[in-house]
Amino acid sequence: MALTLGSGDGAGCPAVNGLPVTRGFALAYVHSIYRAPAAEVFTVAGGRFTMRAVVSVNEGVLDYYAVEGQRVRLPGGLWLLRPAEPATYAELSLLTTSIGRRTVIADGRCLPLYPATGASEVRLSLALTRQPASRPCPRAFAALQPVLLLEHGVQSR
Repeated sequence: MALTLGSGDGAGCPAVNGLPVTRGFALAYVHSIYRAPAAEVFTVAGGRFTMRAVVSVNEGVLDYYAVEGQRVRLPGGLWLLRPAEPATYAELSLLTTSIGRRTVIADGRCLPLYPATGASEVRLSLALTRQPASRPCPRAFAALQPVLLLEHGVQSR
């Protein structure tokens, strides 16, 4: 499965594989070791996407990344890590499972990437699309929503 991001070529809105995007997107998941909801927060520019932050309900998830950066405890109990050196990608290959439930989140709407059972590989890349679509987010990621909806505050440095 390839994810796409585009301007809609004037006929639509920016989207990640049909999921409307205005400021960036998050890749949410349930961490396999800590069993805690988490998300990687990305900005998009020049055909590439940059991971600007990691947010989770469990501080241990931030330790798992093993990167230097600014760590903050947010109101409401969430933990936020801003890497000292944000990672930029043209494409990212991911393993998705029904346990981890990797999901793209943008503007409070979701695009699940995981199979009903087992595992599958997903390529995250940027391209143009004209057919925006969205759906409500799973309850598993509800605790992350206040931070993800304030993407500009999480993503800017």
